[in-house]
Amino acid sequence: MRYQNIFFDLDGTLTASEEGITKAVQYALEKLGVPEPDLNKLRPFIGPPLMESFGKYYTLTEEQSERGCAYYREYYDRQGKYENQVYPGIPGMLDRLREKGHRVYVVTAKGENFARDILDHFDLTRRFDDIVGQKVDGLSIPKADLIRQMLEQQQISELSGTVMVGDRENDMTAAAESGIHSIGALYGYGSLEELRKAGAERIAGSVAELEEMLLEE
Repeated sequence: MRYQNIFFDLDGTLTASEEGITKAVQYALEKLGVPEPDLNKLRPFIGPPLMESFGKYYTLTEEQSERGCAYYREYYDRQGKYENQVYPGIPGMLDRLREKGHRVYVVTAKGENFARDILDHFDLTRRFDDIVGQKVDGLSIPKADLIRQMLEQQQISELSGTVMVGDRENDMTAAAESGIHSIGALYGYGSLEELRKAGAERIAGSVAELEEMLLEE
């Protein structure tokens, strides 16, 4: 199968972003009076919408979650976005995909301003045809809507040749809702069980394996 249009998630798919995200969540919880000393417990925050995660994992009210998001952004904008690193093999893979005529995009639930800062910092922006993320501070647009936004603004109508690559269940379910294919990045932060349960059509255990799948004719 040839994937002409490839949508990449950012956190856990292109970059190993655990340190910056978990420290930003830890900072937010501390400011809310709910200290969490164990950063490992905050790994589930990587990927899903932040508002949703504050309510799900710490049973915070909507008002508390909104304040938590503001505190999170305070830390993340200051330093968290750079407590991050690109997975080995990603830049080369992107270059080879483009050389072969594939069009590559970023679709992330992260704020688009943060995503662009990170991609600029790691010299990845020039390797993508377009980037879509959350645009309005404080809102949480479902991942499926972000995918549909990219499909519309890039005028992509051939869904059978379009795939979403991501490491969490929301990436897989959003792909299905949008009518495109999905590949789970098992080297990221989601488990095999999570990805399978969410309906991942294929699963890549490494960046090299992912590249092999994406370059298939």
